[in-house]
Amino acid sequence: MNSISVRPVRTAKDTKQFIGFLWKIYAGNPVWVPPLWMDRKKLMDRKKNPFYAHSETEFFIAERNGEMVGRIAAIVNHNHNREHRDKVGFFGFFECINDRDVAKALFSSAREFLRSHGMNAMRGPANPSVNDEYGLLIEGFEHSPVILMPYNPPYYATLIESYGLTKIKDLYSFLLSQETVYSDRLERIHALVKERQGLSFRSLDMKRFDSDVQRIKDVYNKAWVHNWGEVPMTDAEINALAADLKPVVVPDLVIFAESRGKTVGFALSLPDINAALKSNTRGWLIPGLVRLALHKKRINTVRIIVLGVLPEHQASGAAGVLFYETAARARKLGYQYGEAGWILEDNDKMIKAANTMNGTPYKKYRIYEMPIA
Repeated sequence: MNSISVRPVRTAKDTKQFIGFLWKIYAGNPVWVPPLWMDRKKLMDRKKNPFYAHSETEFFIAERNGEMVGRIAAIVNHNHNREHRDKVGFFGFFECINDRDVAKALFSSAREFLRSHGMNAMRGPANPSVNDEYGLLIEGFEHSPVILMPYNPPYYATLIESYGLTKIKDLYSFLLSQETVYSDRLERIHALVKERQGLSFRSLDMKRFDSDVQRIKDVYNKAWVHNWGEVPMTDAEINALAADLKPVVVPDLVIFAESRGKTVGFALSLPDINAALKSNTRGWLIPGLVRLALHKKRINTVRIIVLGVLPEHQASGAAGVLFYETAARARKLGYQYGEAGWILEDNDKMIKAANTMNGTPYKKYRIYEMPIA
């Protein structure tokens, strides 16, 4: 008998099995970066993760003959549906052996959960939202994922598409190098925009961490309000993210752009600690922290996670100036490379800014969707 069964995660043992399945899928893959167990548990924890205060989620495990062969989550993000006035549900946390029947059973379970909650479309992958690890890697498998970015085997696209999910949007990540990012033209543009807009820059003040986080809140939800699929983060979500990132943040890489005394934009970049955690094969916290401390100086890449300006300043060139300022500061700190991503495929202004700095689109991620009958 070769039957496939799918059941929801209900116990601590189930959660451990759900997380541990990652090590089965990626065993022997030299590119994959093992996550910290503690972070994965927190991401799924309905009590500790404020995302679940406005969402309903079911985690599923697929088994065949008593052996785990896949996993998935079905997610109803009520804040998304209020923001966009639709009924889109999400799938996420998808991991599966290379078997279409197993994938079909997983997607059908997620789809049925979403249908029973009134959704009329299924979109993903989202782990669990647009503000977390988002999208399926479809190009750039030879590169390890940087901090807070997803990674997956190439065959996942085939499994997803064979179920009937189709592309709705692509996301790009650009690679920037200190060797090619600067030019006389770029420096002239940088100086001109700064002068015209009266721009000045300051770093995150760790002594005023909470008040600076509040400034980020104020800008973030206004700057991205018109982006496709964007969902404003709640105060609790931003506070939780700030607390998680505080131990690894580099103040000079969190840059506030100010114009005539008003904060008009910010850029948040983080050192790619994945480079240090890659050898933490079991995902345990203490060994991970030890490796991070030992290999911190070897980190030569930063990820530009968030960069944006208020809508009334988006045509001013301030975003490009923030890119430049980030690169200049990263150079002073000794970082050789930067990853800018992700960027929506039709976000022409941000793509233009990345191209101006000779960025190379080296990874592509895809968001899929299908109707729920």
